Amino acid sequence: KLFFTDYGNVAKVERCDMDGMNRTWIVDSKIEQPTALALDLINKYVYWVDIYLDSVEVVDYEGRKRHTVIKGRQVRHLCGLAIFENYLYSVNSNNFSILQINRFNGTDVRSLTRLDNAKEIRVYQKRTQTSVRSHACEVDPYGMPGGCSHICLLSSSYKARTCRCRTGFILGSDGRSCK
Repeated sequence: KLFFTDYGNVAKVERCDMDGMNRTWIVDSKIEQPTALALDLINKYVYWVDIYLDSVEVVDYEGRKRHTVIKGRQVRHLCGLAIFENYLYSVNSNNFSILQINRFNGTDVRSLTRLDNAKEIRVYQKRTQTSVRSHACEVDPYGMPGGCSHICLLSSSYKARTCRCRTGFILGSDGRSCK
């Protein structure tokens, strides 16, 4: 799945399949300017920062179990959001400090360091990576991902895929080749 935020006409947190199909609103109420987003892949939770409401909130993948992790001045100006173990990590765009926030109680907030001009944060650690299993976009014997001549996108599951073409090409009637 692909998770994303939007605060155009209607502010919301959404999800869809990797090919853009099955677009679903997860959160569309009591939300103003959702920006940064982080996923708890193990427990299937979505965390986001709302820069208008000065809050960090969480909801499960289906839009249930919503609650506020932290709200107020401490989380004003946050951009970028990452999760690792019991903590959320974010960048304060006002002073470029890296914040560590306890994601379970929101009261344990620490400034760890400053990084000039930081706007985004990511955690790279082996335990945060999901195990890879065979999937529909694996390279076939001819070197084509998922049998697609240009681009292979996972669809509704790891067993399904959708072929797409680069700009200027049209998908053929076989659903795999681009012309």
